[in-house]
Amino acid sequence: MAKIGVFVCHCGENIASMVDTANLVAAISEHPGVEICLEYKYFCSDPGQETVKRAVREHNLTGVVVAACSPRMHEQTFRKACAEAGLNPYMLELANIREQCSWVHTDKEEATEKAIEITRSLVEKVKRNNKLYPISVPVTRRAMVIGGGIAGIQAALDIASAGREVVLVEREPSIGGHMSQISETFPTLDCSQCILTPRMVEAVQHPNITVMTYSEVEEVDGYIGNFTVKVRRKARYVRMETCTGCGDCIQKCPVKKIPSEFECGLGNRSAIYTPFAQAVPNVPVIDRSRCTYFKNGKCAICKKTCQIDSIDFDQQDTIETIEVGAIVVATGFQVQNTSLYGEYGYGRYKDVITGLHFERLASASGPTAGKILRPSDGKQPETVVFIQCAGSRDVSKGVRYCSKICCMYTAKHAMLYAHKVHDGDTKIFYMDIRAAGKGYDEFTRRAIEEDHAGYVRGRVSKLYEENGKLIVRGVDMLLGRPVEVAADMVVLATAMVPQPDAKEFAKIIGIGYDEYGFFNEAHLKLRPVETATAGIYLAGACQSPKDIPDSVSQASAAAAKILGLFSREHLEREPVVATVSDSTCAGCWGCATACPYNAIDQRDITDRNGNVIKRVASVNPGLCQGCGTCVSFCRSNSIDLAGFTEKQIFAEVMAL
Repeated sequence: MAKIGVFVCHCGENIASMVDTANLVAAISEHPGVEICLEYKYFCSDPGQETVKRAVREHNLTGVVVAACSPRMHEQTFRKACAEAGLNPYMLELANIREQCSWVHTDKEEATEKAIEITRSLVEKVKRNNKLYPISVPVTRRAMVIGGGIAGIQAALDIASAGREVVLVEREPSIGGHMSQISETFPTLDCSQCILTPRMVEAVQHPNITVMTYSEVEEVDGYIGNFTVKVRRKARYVRMETCTGCGDCIQKCPVKKIPSEFECGLGNRSAIYTPFAQAVPNVPVIDRSRCTYFKNGKCAICKKTCQIDSIDFDQQDTIETIEVGAIVVATGFQVQNTSLYGEYGYGRYKDVITGLHFERLASASGPTAGKILRPSDGKQPETVVFIQCAGSRDVSKGVRYCSKICCMYTAKHAMLYAHKVHDGDTKIFYMDIRAAGKGYDEFTRRAIEEDHAGYVRGRVSKLYEENGKLIVRGVDMLLGRPVEVAADMVVLATAMVPQPDAKEFAKIIGIGYDEYGFFNEAHLKLRPVETATAGIYLAGACQSPKDIPDSVSQASAAAAKILGLFSREHLEREPVVATVSDSTCAGCWGCATACPYNAIDQRDITDRNGNVIKRVASVNPGLCQGCGTCVSFCRSNSIDLAGFTEKQIFAEVMAL
C-alpha cells in the first residue's frame, strides 16, 4: 500500500503570497495514499530537509512529493535528503507550484486550485514510480581539445598539468590561432607573441600532450567517458620526425608570390612554408595546389635542397582513431566578410582594411616590420579613420550582436598609430563605447586623453576616393552636423563570426548552435562551459565573441570540469534512459532517426543456434539523455522512458 508524504513549501512569499498553502495541505491530506502532508516556509533549508527525513523514517514512507519550485532548482537537494533517510531518491517528485502556478497567476483562488491539481497529479505519479539506480559508466581518462588557439592551449595545459593525457587537434599547420596574428594586447599593450609563444612551446613539449597540427576531426561517436574520435592527419609532404626547421627549402622554393593567409594577403609566402616565424611546430607544409611539382611533376627543388631528405611527395592523408573520455571544443572565430558594406569601399580601395590587417601592419614581425604603411603605395598615412561596428549590431546587413572586442581594439589601434606616427591624426566613428572589463574604460580614456584619438559619435554614410584621398562622410550625432574627413587609410572594426563550417562541425560532434553558428551552452548562467551533450565542453570564441582573458578563463573552467569527470574511474549518471521492448519492436528505426544524441543502435536477437530471428532497436544507456523523443516516434509503442513511463504519465493526466 502506498504511503506518500507531501511537503508544501511557502518559498518565503514566492508561493504563499498567491497560493493558499493551508487549503492546499487540507485538500491533499484527504487524497488516497497520502500518509502525511506538512507545510513549511523553506523546505530547502536544513530544518526543512530534516523535517522531510524525519517524516520518511517515522512514517515509513514509500514516496515523497515536495510542492515547491522547479525541479531544476532543488530536485537534487531533496533526492539527497530522501537517500539519507533510506528512501530510493527516485521515489521523489517535485510539484512545481512556483514557476508554473504562483508566478503566472494573479487570482489566488485559481492559483490555489491549480496548485492542488498539480500536486495531486504528482502524488498519483509517485505511486507508480519504480526504484531506479544510477548507471555506472567506465571513463577513459584522456581528453581531446579541438582547436589550438589560446583557449585550446590553455585547456590542454591545465588538463595535462593535472596528470591526464590530452590530444590537441589543430587544422592549421601551427597552433596559436588568431592571437598569433595580433601585435599587442589590450589593456596592457603586452606583446602578443611574448605571451603566447611560451605557452605554445610548453604545450608541444609537455609529456602529457600530443599535438596534432594540420589535422581535422572527421567523426565523433560514443558518449561521456567513452568517445571514439576519427582524426584526419593531412599530408604535409614533410617528415615531421626528421625535419629540423632550418628553412632552406622555403628560401629555395621558386614559387614565392602566393598571398599569405597569416598576413591577411598583405605579404606573400612560398609554396612550401611555415605560417609565421614562431610557428609551433616549426615544420613547413607544402601547398599542393600551388606547388609546381604537384602540377606538372617538375621542380622538386625543395627535395634537392633538403640535406636530411625530409621532403616526401608520396605522403598521404591518414585517419587516426582516438579513444577519449571528454572533448573541449575551442575552434575559435573568423572575421566577417566586409565586402557586404559597399558604402565602405572594402575590396574596391586598397587602403580600406580590417582591424586584423592593421594588426599585421603594426606587428614587428609583419609585412612592413611594424611600420604603419598604406597597402596601395607603401606610404605612411597621415590621417587614419576607424569605423566601429562595421558588421556588428546591424540588423540589415551584418549581425545583431555586439562583437565585444571592437571598441577595445580600435582604441588600441589608435594608440599604436599615435606611438608610431607622432604627427598623425585619428578619427573614430562609433555608436557606443562598450569597455566593460578590468582596466578597459581607463584604457579608452587613455586613448582619448593621452594619445588624442578623436572620437565622433555617429555612423559613416559614404566613403569614396578623390585626389588620392579617401573621403569619409558621416554625421556627428552629439553636435548634430555632418562630418567629412579626408583620410589616407580607413580601418573597419569588423564583426567576429563563427567559423564558416561551424554548423556542419556541430552536427559531426553532436552539439547545438544558435542562429549565427556559435555553439550553444547547456545553460547560459549555471552551465556556461557545458553543452547539451554530456562530456563535451566549450572554450573561447566558438561559443560567442570573447576577448583573450574571457577565453582563457573559460578554457580553465572547461579543464576543471573535465578533471572532475576524470577524478573517478567510473561515472555515475542519471538512470532516466529509454528502454526498448524486444517482443514488440518492429525494427522500423524511426527512433534511431529521431534520436538527437545518436544513442540508438541495432541489436540482433538470435536463437540457440545463433541464427538471427529479428533485429531490434537498442538504447545505449551511456549516451541516452532521457529526452523522450524516441518514445513519441515509436509506431509500435515499444519504448518507455524510465521515470516517465506511459502508466505514470497516464496516472498524472487522470488525476487532473
